[in-house]
Amino acid sequence: MKTLFSLPNIPSCAWKRPIGQAWDNPYTVRYASNLDDGPSHGMPLGGFGAGCIGRSPHGDFNLWHLDGGEHIFRSLPSCQFSIFEQPEDGTAQAYALCTEPPQDQTLSRWAWYPPEKGTYHALYPCSWYEYQGVFQSQLICEQFSPIIPNNYQETSYPLAIFEWTAHNPTDKPITLSIMVTWQNIVGWFTNAIKSPEITVRDDGSPEYEYQPRWGDSTGNFNQWIQDNFRVGFILNRIQPHEQIQEGEGQISIASITNPSLEVFYLGKWNPNSDGSDVWDYFAMNGSLPDQEDETPAEPGEQIATAMAIRFTIRPGKTRKIPFILAWDLPVTEFAQGVQYYRRYTDFFGRNGQNVWAMIRTALKHGDVWRDRIQEWQSPIIKREDLPDWFKMALFNELYLLTDGGTLWSAASETDPVGQFGVLECLDYRWYESLDVRLYGSFGLLMLWPRLEKSVMEAFARAIPSSDDTIRIIGYNQAKGLRKAQGATPHDLGAPNEHPWEKTNYTSYQDCNLWKDLGSDFVLLVYRDYVLTGAKDTEFLWECWQAITDTLNYLKAFDLDEDGIPENSGAPDQTFDDWELKGISAYCGGLWIAALEAAIKIAKILLDYPPINPQLKPQDYPESIHNYLTNYRHWLEQSRSIYHSTLWNGEYYKLDSESASDVVMADQLCGQFYARLLKLPDVVENDYAQSALKKVYEACFLNFQNGKYGAANGMKSDGTPEDPNSTHPQEVWTGINFGLAAFLLQMDMKDQAFQLTEAVVKQVYENGLQFRTPEAITAVGTFRASHYLRAMAIWGIYGVLTDFS
Repeated sequence: MKTLFSLPNIPSCAWKRPIGQAWDNPYTVRYASNLDDGPSHGMPLGGFGAGCIGRSPHGDFNLWHLDGGEHIFRSLPSCQFSIFEQPEDGTAQAYALCTEPPQDQTLSRWAWYPPEKGTYHALYPCSWYEYQGVFQSQLICEQFSPIIPNNYQETSYPLAIFEWTAHNPTDKPITLSIMVTWQNIVGWFTNAIKSPEITVRDDGSPEYEYQPRWGDSTGNFNQWIQDNFRVGFILNRIQPHEQIQEGEGQISIASITNPSLEVFYLGKWNPNSDGSDVWDYFAMNGSLPDQEDETPAEPGEQIATAMAIRFTIRPGKTRKIPFILAWDLPVTEFAQGVQYYRRYTDFFGRNGQNVWAMIRTALKHGDVWRDRIQEWQSPIIKREDLPDWFKMALFNELYLLTDGGTLWSAASETDPVGQFGVLECLDYRWYESLDVRLYGSFGLLMLWPRLEKSVMEAFARAIPSSDDTIRIIGYNQAKGLRKAQGATPHDLGAPNEHPWEKTNYTSYQDCNLWKDLGSDFVLLVYRDYVLTGAKDTEFLWECWQAITDTLNYLKAFDLDEDGIPENSGAPDQTFDDWELKGISAYCGGLWIAALEAAIKIAKILLDYPPINPQLKPQDYPESIHNYLTNYRHWLEQSRSIYHSTLWNGEYYKLDSESASDVVMADQLCGQFYARLLKLPDVVENDYAQSALKKVYEACFLNFQNGKYGAANGMKSDGTPEDPNSTHPQEVWTGINFGLAAFLLQMDMKDQAFQLTEAVVKQVYENGLQFRTPEAITAVGTFRASHYLRAMAIWGIYGVLTDFS
């Protein structure tokens, strides 16, 4: 090992906060039934779909998404890093590096790090703990997982690298020991209730009970491994089944050794004790008793491991020591018996016995992974025309791709990079809600386009299918079909059923009646084609039947046959608590843009017959010419009435029949998408400019003096049309980022960044970091944390760079 290193270069734009600093007045949840874990959230660790673990700015590991789609937020104090320091002529000291001791008096012999003695930094997928004012050494722990754009292998790995850098700024040698302790939690992460009942929450959303096997450690055992220069523990479990099941597998903590390092270990200790069997050794001289113990845990017993690396740093010198945390839990189970292997098993095998292979891989390639992350981030970080707060939020909002209950299945013949999915949020626990990903999928599109297309192909497969199950609609207690044939599903299903196959999990509204989903689907398909090089015609062919099905289905809601499907007077679009009636600016504009996109797609398909003959219609090309004729007719009709019906001289009215004078922030989303994809404008430029200026004034500047962002719908003076309304008065983070992208597109850059900054500050200055919600309010509340739509901030960057 080299002994000459520099301290890590922590980007100045990283989000930062004093380690362990309390929040004075964080946002709190708007509805008691919604999730509110509090503000102690840090950057998650782990690859996409591999499960993730979150470590907070207090230093504790407290978020556990190791069961696909399920959320546990609970600190495990025994999972911890600790530091022992002994200057040559000074007093020894030792601290566990978390500022919040356990509340139940366990580990009472341990000394806990004092708050606000150092800084936590985060710029996803990297974060840093910089310890200051306690130790004489300069200590930084950098942690990351190999999240790398356009990478469909390492980005799936279930591991985290913790690279410790220690520098001695004094004129005397300093002895340091870094200890990692970890509880054996193998087997905890599966639902003990195998067929949970689906109930309807007080807000009308479906939910089911999740009861993890938390604390069920019976049969767990710890193995000490010495493998050449690699040392560590494999946390194992007696496997009760011949075929590995969900929650079974291995976890490992590991590091390195060489002649200049001393390694100590303790194979089994009780994390529910006072911790003296670990701490008395470590606090004395940075050692451990070097005991192996592979005895399996008895019923009710908890076991943990500890390992320490001790070394001496000469004056002025710097040392780097890596630690690796890896987990191999290869199976995700949804409904009982519906099991998928995770994507990483394509590279490490599927028997749950491969965690040490991950350790070896991480120790070999960790430096290369870090370099590739820097190569990705550095050009953006160095841009002087972008403010630091924007760079910070741009990267950090990608956290959801790791911790959004993310699924990424192993590859198959049908899905060569596997199937992918991110929850709408943890309160609305179903995958890839299409109306939300119209905004929130820009990051995936720009950085992992093959995953983006896999999601759209799953929607394309779902559109022709049907599910005749009758269920109660939460909003109005009416009865409705689960999934009508030809309708674009709202979502790709939930973790307790069969994602990708059983769609439309949400029952708050009857999504078969929504007027935006079909248009959203067509626009996203064309967007994904255009913005990935406009060459993947096979992708268009995969989606073509679904495009024709969904446009035909949606056109059936054009009851007066004037060209535009009418909203029904119910909340039948993404603002699903807001009633629109007749022709609406929002849905009507999306419809016109979608028809333009469908016409473009049809022309492309005429020029490029499919490679796969199974995708080719029997009457090709006649059928495509017929669709072209229909779409052109519908488009001509729609264009002839959209502007004349809705334009009021300043902006586009909410709809044609409600007589509302509200200014809807997202009234011209269709125009934004048309411009984005270089389609003919939905409305002329002068009208779009006028409407946007009105939105900016009424919904942003006049709403609470622009402090919070743009509310969804306000009167011209910034007051609500109905003081008791919900969605119109909320500031939706993702809608704001989408609106900012539109402002940027329309040469209103200053306004775009003023709006974006207001929203980013509300999130990151009020304890909402790494749990960005759908909505915030002017009274300091939020709704629906860990929300998919907020990744729309990548749409801003895309417009800024012309998606190059």
